[in-house]
Amino acid sequence: MKKNILKHSILLICFIVSIYFSNAQSTAPVRICVARITHDHVGWILSRNKPDVTIAGIYEPDKELAERYAKKYSLNEALFYTDLNKMLDALKPEAVVAFGSIYEHMQVVEACAPRHIHVMVEKPLATTYQQALRMDTLAKKFNIKLLTNFETSWYPSTAKTYNLINDSNYIGNIKKVVIHDGHQGPKEIGVSKNFFEWLTDPVQNGGGALIDFGCYGANLMTYLMHGQQPVSVTAVTQHFKPDIYPKVDDEATIIVTYPTAQCIIQASWNWPFGRKDMEVYGDKGYIISTNNTNMRLRSQPDSVEHSEEVNATDLNVYTDPFAYLANVLRNKITVPENGLYALNTNITVVRILDAAGASAKTGKTIYFKK
Repeated sequence: MKKNILKHSILLICFIVSIYFSNAQSTAPVRICVARITHDHVGWILSRNKPDVTIAGIYEPDKELAERYAKKYSLNEALFYTDLNKMLDALKPEAVVAFGSIYEHMQVVEACAPRHIHVMVEKPLATTYQQALRMDTLAKKFNIKLLTNFETSWYPSTAKTYNLINDSNYIGNIKKVVIHDGHQGPKEIGVSKNFFEWLTDPVQNGGGALIDFGCYGANLMTYLMHGQQPVSVTAVTQHFKPDIYPKVDDEATIIVTYPTAQCIIQASWNWPFGRKDMEVYGDKGYIISTNNTNMRLRSQPDSVEHSEEVNATDLNVYTDPFAYLANVLRNKITVPENGLYALNTNITVVRILDAAGASAKTGKTIYFKK
């Protein structure tokens, strides 16, 4: 009798302790490390001051850049490491956010995956389809989350477009999607020297405007099509400013076809202003997003043009990718299989970009094998 009481008491204590540590884990900040700081968007995480995420360390081999950013963001210089592997072994973070070149994303995953450290990279996932497949293999083998962060993933207008198409059948079946992304050019908008160096390098970035802004359209269309693989990709690239961007394209148009739909992606470093907008046309109407919140809708067309102006700010959408990452790692949310951040989606994105680059180079349409 006494043995049974003791046994049950021990089990109860173990249960209470497990609940305690589970609750503590669910509320504790996610310890992250930053891999490289050459991407200008890194300022968001370096200046972020919210309790859900804490920076344990920063890998940056460029000591001058590290010192400059330590001063700019009032960071303790002890946070900085010049060796990625040594930092990971010393600090054992839960996740790494990558803010180096796209080419370096695979190196980050190769270092993190065997250590069971989750990774979030800036868009796109990789510079080549082969890299993306290698990263996929590592993520699955070592059971890590591998997310890709796009600005348009935070847009309420993106979420509302998806909801109108899938929940309300507002426009019927998708027939044509036209996506415009880009700005005046990296030099023209004044990106940093470190960012400019790899952004205009055909190896480190994988291309120019085609990669930098073509990836948005590929991500959004793959999301809207629930991960469906395209039939073909055709692309044209141009050099309008070869004196500024001699090694990479600054203008790209990509046509992605599906059995029942078509997507036209216009990626450019030659727009007169920055833009990220999308037009989705179905057999019943259209959804036009002019920015992150403003939309114009029309359904059930009649003889008189009638469209509705809508503001999408009422949607409960993650507008902070680091909050999204933290909640994924704390099991508060699950990344949808074909979601905007999802690995499946972003492998397809890189496959589309890879095909677009090959099409532009050869002048031929690239067909996807079934």
